[in-house]
Amino acid sequence: MSVHREETKTASMLQANFQEVVPALKPKEAIDEANRCLFCYDAPCIKACPTSIDIPSFIKKIATGNLLGSARTIMEANPVGASCARVCPTEELCEGACVLNHASKPIMIGLLQRHATDWAIKNQKILFHAGEQNGKRVAIVGGGPAGLSAARELARLGYEVTVFEAREKAGGLNTYGIVSFRLPQEVALWEVEQIEQMGVTIKTGTRVGVDVTPEELLQSFEAVLLAAGMGAVPMLNIEGEDLIGVLDAISLVEDTKTKPLTDLMLGKKVVVIGAGNTAIDGATASKRLGAQLVQILYRRTEKEMTCYEFEYEFAKQDGVEFRWLVAPTRIIGENGRVTGIELMRMELGEPDAKGRRRPEPVPGSEFVMEVDFVVKAIGQTRHVDLIEMFGLQHKNGIVEIEEGTYRTSHPRVYAAGDVIFGGGKTDAMVVDAANHGKRAAHAIHTALEAKSQPVL
Repeated sequence: MSVHREETKTASMLQANFQEVVPALKPKEAIDEANRCLFCYDAPCIKACPTSIDIPSFIKKIATGNLLGSARTIMEANPVGASCARVCPTEELCEGACVLNHASKPIMIGLLQRHATDWAIKNQKILFHAGEQNGKRVAIVGGGPAGLSAARELARLGYEVTVFEAREKAGGLNTYGIVSFRLPQEVALWEVEQIEQMGVTIKTGTRVGVDVTPEELLQSFEAVLLAAGMGAVPMLNIEGEDLIGVLDAISLVEDTKTKPLTDLMLGKKVVVIGAGNTAIDGATASKRLGAQLVQILYRRTEKEMTCYEFEYEFAKQDGVEFRWLVAPTRIIGENGRVTGIELMRMELGEPDAKGRRRPEPVPGSEFVMEVDFVVKAIGQTRHVDLIEMFGLQHKNGIVEIEEGTYRTSHPRVYAAGDVIFGGGKTDAMVVDAANHGKRAAHAIHTALEAKSQPVL
């Protein structure tokens, strides 16, 4: 009985660790905060939002008690606006541009956006309806933020839209790849439902290139939008990578969102390789799974890390430690399981193509750390095979598009989201993907409308 009681206690603790960290605003708090807004005429917060949400308008609606109108204003501009309310780096975008930064403190735009969209979720509001059918069909490969945003726009323009999603559920990164204590899965799935109720068909568990060919899509649809996102974490290509206890951060986070939480890491020592947003999620998830010690290992310094500032601060508050200028050389094991990791100290040399100083190994500086788990978070692979199945021009898996049209080298194939992002200092934001999906949808509409016009 005592063992069962202890297991129940542990399970409850883990469940509590994965509840949302940031509390929602209470109704009066939301109204009070909304009334702080100056409702600027030429609002810089709108310009700072990649999807150009009319922020003063949605905040004013909160102030006057019109939460349905507020939620509709948000989601009109950003079809994944409920997720973005939680995961956007608002201090770098809308809140960072708020004029009140110079007088007091910025309006809590992210929390107000969450307040309105949470109300819509709780009250099961349907925000949008499909436009009158125009007889044209568009296929979308990938049901993540870019694909869903495009699907919503195209449905409103009257297109019959089919989304082909390889996973069991749509939503992409929002559904599977961001830790629950920042973005609960039910929020992302509500956004999917908003789009499905418009008549958009989402074929989950369907892999293009396996279950349906690119040729079949091109034969059945007037246009195809490639919005497949990213793949798995690449290999470290070092000795010991096949040992039990070597995980990848994306799979680790996904397991915490789709499977019962376990005490596998309870009291263990964990290292995370990498310093992007996914590394932070892997590290904080490990900490909340009960790991005694979690350290992020990065071959550069704090200055070069690519995660958002708020992610970095959150990880430190969660007790995650950081070790700079170290790189793994091999993973050590015993009886097939990880027991340690060998690292080499690094020093920074000349800047690389992205402007970050290139790390160089310090000869003879190897040392060993005792660890139980190694979590890889060194970026993600790209869907090169899928891109090449469509015969598209690309650079290392980044699809080339015509500026402003999102059209690829194939005249009826367009691309948006992670498949066209690359080369920046940070990973692409969810809000960027949503914006590109919307713009790609309108580019497709413009092209198909022009094609259907009679030649004079």
